[in-house]
Amino acid sequence: MVAKGEVKLLREDGLRLDGRRLDELRPFKIEAGVLRNADGSAYIELGNNKILVAVYGPREVHPRHLALPDRAMIRCRYSMATFSVDERKSPAPSRREIELSKVIREALEPAVFVEEYPRTAIDVFIQVLEADGGTRTASITAASVALADAGIPMRDLVTAIAVGKIEGQLALDLNGLEDQYGEGDMPIAMMPRLGLVTLFQADGVFAPEEILSALEMAKKAIEVLYEAQREALRKKYVEIREEVLGSG
Repeated sequence: MVAKGEVKLLREDGLRLDGRRLDELRPFKIEAGVLRNADGSAYIELGNNKILVAVYGPREVHPRHLALPDRAMIRCRYSMATFSVDERKSPAPSRREIELSKVIREALEPAVFVEEYPRTAIDVFIQVLEADGGTRTASITAASVALADAGIPMRDLVTAIAVGKIEGQLALDLNGLEDQYGEGDMPIAMMPRLGLVTLFQADGVFAPEEILSALEMAKKAIEVLYEAQREALRKKYVEIREEVLGSG
């Protein structure tokens, strides 16, 4: 088994193996309203990641005794398709999927006006169709668009990206190979307009100055993704408006 740090992840010219600079995002695409039968939905591609999100609610909680009297409860289920990784994954929920469901829910919750809908549930279903590093942050970004698409009142969209470390240097948006053999990973989620961080985790060792640099690197990338989220929602509702006007 090859240990972390023993695989060459940077080329002689300083670029990464996929040709990106250290501070460069992978190519991405965000779409809103891709599922007809969900209250809200979104699709994201980030590099080779392909992730679909469906939102249902607010709706009645079953069984009723689980309902919260003063707010809506957000329930999140992150799952990976059996064909999403190189070796076939078991269809049963893994410990990691259960953990990431909780992490994603906690990153999204501060943005939602849950007090507006007491005794209800908002369900967020995330399906990873293809995984290549950074599915946690890509899922948060897409889930936020799906919540907005469902018409759920939010303080701001939540946008997320990870900064890692490869060969001793900070690198934005690690792909699967870099995530596997790099020296660290730091997922970060923010409400960009409000400047509030809703998720900050770190796997690996980062010096204090590296954490500050990583936050700055993540913030710049989040601004780019945030505008793409907004554009996806604008495009969806321009299309609806045109359909309505056309039918009228």
